[in-house]
Amino acid sequence: MLYLNSLIREDLFDGVSGIIFDCDGVLIDSLAANTWYYNTFRAHFGLPEMDEELRDYTHSHNIWESIRRLVPEDRFDEAWQYKLDFDYRRVLPHIVMESGLREVLNWMRSAGLRLGINTSRTDTLDLVLEHFGLTEYFHPAITSFKVARPKPHPEGVHAILEAWRMRPEDVVYIGDSRVDEVNALAADVRFWSFKNPNLHAELMIPDYWTLLGFLRRNYEFTW
Repeated sequence: MLYLNSLIREDLFDGVSGIIFDCDGVLIDSLAANTWYYNTFRAHFGLPEMDEELRDYTHSHNIWESIRRLVPEDRFDEAWQYKLDFDYRRVLPHIVMESGLREVLNWMRSAGLRLGINTSRTDTLDLVLEHFGLTEYFHPAITSFKVARPKPHPEGVHAILEAWRMRPEDVVYIGDSRVDEVNALAADVRFWSFKNPNLHAELMIPDYWTLLGFLRRNYEFTW
């Protein structure tokens, strides 16, 4: 795996026409928000706060899978109703947009790259994107509600490729978890890791400012 830095090869983006982003851990730092949110479920059912294993699981899986791990099976329906009644706007103050993201998105958009999202989120993505003023950048934005088979099944990536009329080799998937890695492999698209050196990826991006510097140095006058 290559680590993005000032010495990396210049042709990294050659042939790339679209970028597919995961959301949590890639566009936003939501670990603290997810931990707070899911611990409310635990507290509501008289359970202790999540341990590290549960925290990591809920951070990379969709809400159906997460709630099934968080509460006893016979109380899933009650927990789901709690989820439906929960005002997710209470979570937004705990979420932080990744530093340098907007600058990278602006550069990519000005270069003519198509930008999309494939996420395990269900009905909260629009609220998050609107909160940070990011809605305009991503078309399409695929959630678990918009596909019959959510991540890591490749249906979401295939839907984006179809919307863009692109081939798998035309795009890169940027994610931060094993679920994203498997998703990209299943869809036969290139995979770049964001901040996670423990994944099998073509490239590891340490932060968006490093990525922006690379783009400006190598493509500013040639794209």
